[in-house]
Amino acid sequence: MPRRVSHQTACALRLFGLAGLAAAALVLGSCNSGMDAIDERIAGMMQNRAAAIDANKVPNLDLQNQQRENDDPTVRQQSLSTKPPTNNPEASALKYKMAGEAREVSQRLNSYATEAYGENTSGKGLQDPLVLNLASSWRTTQQSSRDYLTAEEDYMLAVIRLLAEQHRWEPRFFNDTTLGVGSQWNDGSNAPALNAINTLKVQQKLPYGGQVEAAWVTQLSQQLRQAVSGGYTQSSDMEFAVTIPLLRGAGEVAREPLIQAERNLVYQSRTFERFRRQLLVGIANDYFQLVQTQSAISNQERSLESLKLFQQATQARVDAGRIRAFEVNIASNDVLNAEAGLANLREQYILQLDRFKVRLGLDPSTRVVIRPLALELPSPDETLDQATVAALEYRLDLQNARDRVDDSRRGVANAKNELLPGLNLAASSTLPSNPDNDVSQFAFSPLDANLQGSATLSLPLDKDIERLNLRSATINLQQSERSFQQLRDNIVVSVRSALRNIDLASFRLKLAEQQVEINKRRLEEQLLKIDEVDAKQVVDSQNALLDAENRRDQALTDLRNSILNYLLESDQLRVAPDGTFQPLPGMSIPAGEKPRLPGEGDPLPMPTPAQLNQMDEGH
Repeated sequence: MPRRVSHQTACALRLFGLAGLAAAALVLGSCNSGMDAIDERIAGMMQNRAAAIDANKVPNLDLQNQQRENDDPTVRQQSLSTKPPTNNPEASALKYKMAGEAREVSQRLNSYATEAYGENTSGKGLQDPLVLNLASSWRTTQQSSRDYLTAEEDYMLAVIRLLAEQHRWEPRFFNDTTLGVGSQWNDGSNAPALNAINTLKVQQKLPYGGQVEAAWVTQLSQQLRQAVSGGYTQSSDMEFAVTIPLLRGAGEVAREPLIQAERNLVYQSRTFERFRRQLLVGIANDYFQLVQTQSAISNQERSLESLKLFQQATQARVDAGRIRAFEVNIASNDVLNAEAGLANLREQYILQLDRFKVRLGLDPSTRVVIRPLALELPSPDETLDQATVAALEYRLDLQNARDRVDDSRRGVANAKNELLPGLNLAASSTLPSNPDNDVSQFAFSPLDANLQGSATLSLPLDKDIERLNLRSATINLQQSERSFQQLRDNIVVSVRSALRNIDLASFRLKLAEQQVEINKRRLEEQLLKIDEVDAKQVVDSQNALLDAENRRDQALTDLRNSILNYLLESDQLRVAPDGTFQPLPGMSIPAGEKPRLPGEGDPLPMPTPAQLNQMDEGH
């Protein structure tokens, strides 16, 4: 029977194992603190890159909270399930409830509007609404918008990729511990053996290709059938190795992954900053459209009230026998059309508001009240040539496309490098322990050192793949150049169109304001001569005035949107750190002027019941 391992051997194995366990505990124990250090490096890198492009916003994500959620045992168990539950009942298990014919649909429509965006004036315990104006909508976007959070994460992923690549060019430490049991037969006698090897090494990539490595290899061997005390051997070797390419893979091509990762982070920084500007304009457009729909609803409500008064006056005239009975049906039809139009506008507003809440990252069931807030933007005084120069100079996406052309040129150079023959130099040395000492942990023997050197010349006879890759890189360069030229031309077209749209919107606004004044004077004159005109003419004039005011409000909204769009197309738009609009120098409202909102202005002239009676008496 094999004898028990000696005390000295057991102690050595224990120490050897404790060293491995200590290293493992050190690695595992440093995971949490290591993640904190990683997050700090990510934040520092983003601060650095944001300053490099003069950006004023750096993503700030709670990654630790997400990690804790992913580590939850319940969440992990659900993700491991090979048969996730599906809820798809058969038709017999479902029930469809038909609405009664006596259901009052108009009341339900009114309740939809009240629950969705109305003020809490009923005292029925409705949730207090979230009040939003344009500035608070912008701030909310940077806090909860899913699109914004995704853009932040894309930015952070580019930072992580760069940090990972940078770490590959730093000294990297590795520790491998191997325990093995073997059996050797000699003349029918079994000699089991225990072998343990621990390798601690460090690697460092060289800037222009190649690698340097140093390793400390400790080996402990024990013959389990030995009977004498101290029947084990232990040796330590110090090993050094270096490889350097001279042709293929040498030079800047060796740093290509690091160079590209550095440049990709710059591209992502620009992309994130431009996304913030695009998001601001998109939120402003949605907000202005909501305010415009509010104005249309208000105008429609006033029109409905006017038509109801006209219907009452018409009914009174029919009852008095002054006009024929069919005319009251015409008036009633106008009222029904106005009610249908009002219901459509309210539903349109509810849908717009729900989509707006989703875009802001809010729960669709959240009650939101939109408060009008004017954004007075003076029209720019620039020529088409000046706008073109600004866009070509400032557009961040155009700068990315231009720099990607350089990436493609570098790709061609790297592909040419692959066509070179391989010529690699290698050198290694080993400093062993003293062979005369069986337990020589640190007793190295310089006289027994081993030095080796080699040069390898590789002349592959098949270079078809490399030549194909070179041709592919050349084509990619041509495509990049064309893409850059096309983007540049499209930007020129877009910015010139955006500037012309400002003039067009200004012209339409002036025309719409003139139409409002014309229709106001028309209605006022009719009301002054109420006994000389027909009631239908008065209602028609009111409707014409309402249409003119709607067109004026829409033109005002279009003008603000066109100015914002021009600033975006020329990349002169600036977003404050909280996500709000940052005015440029010179973009201020003159003293004494108050911005006008859609729907604002003098109240519509409307005939009173007394005037309608006077109209009837006149006829």
